[in-house]
Amino acid sequence: MRDAGLDVVTFLPAGAPWQKEGREVSAAGHRWEMTEHAIAGVDYFEADDREVRRKGWTYTADTLAGYPGDEEIVLVLGSDAAAGLGTWHRHEEVLARAEIAVMARPGIGRAAVEAAAGPDVIWLDAPLLELSGTTIRHRVATGKSARFLVREDVWRYIVDNDLYRVR
Repeated sequence: MRDAGLDVVTFLPAGAPWQKEGREVSAAGHRWEMTEHAIAGVDYFEADDREVRRKGWTYTADTLAGYPGDEEIVLVLGSDAAAGLGTWHRHEEVLARAEIAVMARPGIGRAAVEAAAGPDVIWLDAPLLELSGTTIRHRVATGKSARFLVREDVWRYIVDNDLYRVR
């Protein structure tokens, strides 16, 4: 995140992600707790619960509108999410309000990202990881461990709360 000149990185777990309508999604409270565990001890990370407290569908445009107008915002996305920006609710407002910083994800090239987010995205210098929340949830659901794919506190939370198991 230093590539984008950020002093603080704020994590905002989604409350009710509208693009996942009709799919089973972990409860917002669980996503909030896992976020808190994941960032614990990193002095330039903070968590913001405004989306998990919001009623109804959560939209990034609404979240960004809640920040003071003079506050500089850099929205950090994986290239898979950035390539889909054109499908986001009021995506023009998102692009007008925030700079976009992108971490590469497998299978999504620069052209797809820049077509959706514009040519001025900030590309972050980070290793390409073939790891996602979907992968973690699938491993747990199929009885495999994800212990060393997340921080120990997050893993303990997943186990203690019996998350992602097929019922």
